[in-house]
Amino acid sequence: MKSSSLKDLYVEQLQDLYSAENQLIKALPKMVEAASSDELRTSIEEHLEKTKQHAARLEKIFDRIGEDRKGKKCKGMEGLIKEASEVIEDDEMEEEVKATLLGDREAAALLEQTLEEEKEADETLTEIAEQINVEAIEGGAEEEEEQVSSRRKTAGRRSKPAA
Repeated sequence: MKSSSLKDLYVEQLQDLYSAENQLIKALPKMVEAASSDELRTSIEEHLEKTKQHAARLEKIFDRIGEDRKGKKCKGMEGLIKEASEVIEDDEMEEEVKATLLGDREAAALLEQTLEEEKEADETLTEIAEQINVEAIEGGAEEEEEQVSSRRKTAGRRSKPAA
């Protein structure tokens, strides 16, 4: 779906979010079952409840704006869920390999460094996205003002009596 206006883009993004939330609602119960600790299980269950609330909020928004909830399937969430499912199903790792990985402090430090770098990149990209959103909103308002002004000029020409 090609976005032709700011509202089209808004609806398209809401549909993508709604798809992502619903895919997650279906996938999280499997993750609860596969959780290796009570703490992880509880955390996933809590996230499932919050995700259901997110979907309900989106439904309210769709009802308010009178738009269809269904759009394209969110490919990003689909990929994440596929990856998680593969990890859950992958029980071929030998116990001694698991033990080695769990005790490898150097690997843990390297992974922690990577995680911190990813968090920094996420923060940077979030800041950029927020700025782009502000610019898009401001640009949409300017475009709307230009359209209104153009309509007024056209209407003014039509209503003037011929000399």
